[in-house]
Amino acid sequence: MPRHHANRLLEAAGQIILGKERELRLALACLIARGHLLIEDVPGVGKTTLAHALARLVGLQFQRIQFTSDLLPADIIGVTVFDRDSSAFGFRPGPLFAQLILADEINRATPKTQSALLEAMEERQVTADGETYALPEPFFVIATQNPAHQIGTFPLPESQLDRFLLRIQLGYPDHLAERALLMGEERRHVLERRTPVITPAALQELQHAARALHVAEPLVDYVQALLHASRHGPELAGGLSPRAGLGLIAAARAWALIEGRDHVLPEDVQTVFPHVAAHRLHLAGDGRPAPPAAILRLLQSVAVH
Repeated sequence: MPRHHANRLLEAAGQIILGKERELRLALACLIARGHLLIEDVPGVGKTTLAHALARLVGLQFQRIQFTSDLLPADIIGVTVFDRDSSAFGFRPGPLFAQLILADEINRATPKTQSALLEAMEERQVTADGETYALPEPFFVIATQNPAHQIGTFPLPESQLDRFLLRIQLGYPDHLAERALLMGEERRHVLERRTPVITPAALQELQHAARALHVAEPLVDYVQALLHASRHGPELAGGLSPRAGLGLIAAARAWALIEGRDHVLPEDVQTVFPHVAAHRLHLAGDGRPAPPAAILRLLQSVAVH
């Protein structure tokens, strides 16, 4: 049963990332839905550890890219170099050629460097000097982002944000989890001892199982109503794209699979909707990112039939 793989992964990850079961479930749902994950929070709450843990526990090839203001697109994608021995030019792949990429502090890089990820995230390929190179399968980007008010950050453009299926925030741990962190072993040492609990093939099995989950037509009507409300309500600007609608259904399928169901319920859509929608919507008028209260009002404005 594919759900058994999900349970094993969540249990193992919960021993590394303490007190964040819901956030771990959302992160796993994102991977099962073949999406990319954006984690926005202050430094020091476990964003990087979460990405490391998922890569280690699934046995994925992992690369961390530290985004800085002087990082260039070629530093990520790779470069074409001249080989004197063969008297020919050859492509030298960059760190982007891995199964799970941690784009750490992505909003500290310039927009030009941020845009180097667009083709990779959408097409799972990159183009360099006119040649196209396929990226490994599976391929995921987990990006961390510092709050926009911090010094030295560049806001992610809407086209970049739309490539992320889900955005989550880890937040500070609760009292008991923080106590366990302070009294226990450093998380890095705990992580180093862990071995994979599922294989990349098992993850792909979860992905195939999620895509096979039944989505009834009334549920599609509900999703379309949410998309329509996001585009025509007085409080929000822009609205959700068809890509966001497809992502919403994929994420709801993955959440339903983790919950052990063979069909998707409206509750699954409602659970993942704030994390699919919040980073894609802005307030009408001043253009500020939509706050959680506005997303909740949007969700409550659409009835389930």
